[in-house]
Amino acid sequence: MNRFRQPFHRVWDRLAASALVRRGRDLELMHRAMGFATLALVTLAPLLIVVAAFDPLGRGGFASWLADGMGLSGRSARVLTDIISPPPKIVGTTSVWGGIALAVFGVSFAASVQNGYERIWELPSGPWHRVWRQMTWVLMLTAYLYQEVQTRTALHGSVRIVLSTATGMLFFWWGQHFLLGSQVRWRDLLPGAIATMVGLIGLRGFSYLVFTPLILDNAISYGTVGIVLVVESWLIGVGFVVFGGAMVGHWFCEHHWWTRNIDRE
Repeated sequence: MNRFRQPFHRVWDRLAASALVRRGRDLELMHRAMGFATLALVTLAPLLIVVAAFDPLGRGGFASWLADGMGLSGRSARVLTDIISPPPKIVGTTSVWGGIALAVFGVSFAASVQNGYERIWELPSGPWHRVWRQMTWVLMLTAYLYQEVQTRTALHGSVRIVLSTATGMLFFWWGQHFLLGSQVRWRDLLPGAIATMVGLIGLRGFSYLVFTPLILDNAISYGTVGIVLVVESWLIGVGFVVFGGAMVGHWFCEHHWWTRNIDRE
């Protein structure tokens, strides 16, 4: 038995996997992912509902955005749309103060993402006047989600997969650099952006296999509450991937990329 364990332990040590596990524990990755999901549901979702209601192309509203992100189709997508679709007059009933409040909520969500990135890269918290970075990040996130929904019907197959992967990697690459105030080099942030997109692709496949039938079952058993629980579970997965991808990127640079460059020098 030891003969089989020794190669495994050598690979484990060579990859510095223990450091990655320890970093995730120190970061409280699951706890942070749950906070991400809660903030996304109560602060970002209302903002995206209003933005989707302004959509000049009218591609199904926020529920369509959500169904696309979760990789749902067919009956599961229709069930989600029927339950989560907001009233059609939501734009007309949204006041100026309501819009400002929604923007503040979106900024608070961006602040939590920024704090997570700062913890991962062991950087001090940014000053309060950098709130403009958080507002810009929310706008870019909305634009990224919007183009993802538009390309769902305009493009198909490998073309859409390549475009979606490229735009997603660019957004998370830029997003880390921007929220961190350019304190980390672009090349050091690239592994994290790649890891994030790999994780999101895996989450989309998992969502298609698990959440698609689960939404139908929960809709029958628990109604709206059951659908919200599935969406919240998916958002926890998104938060885990967003912070976990950045964490893997930092770990890769620290234990493989930087050390390799030092050895060459």
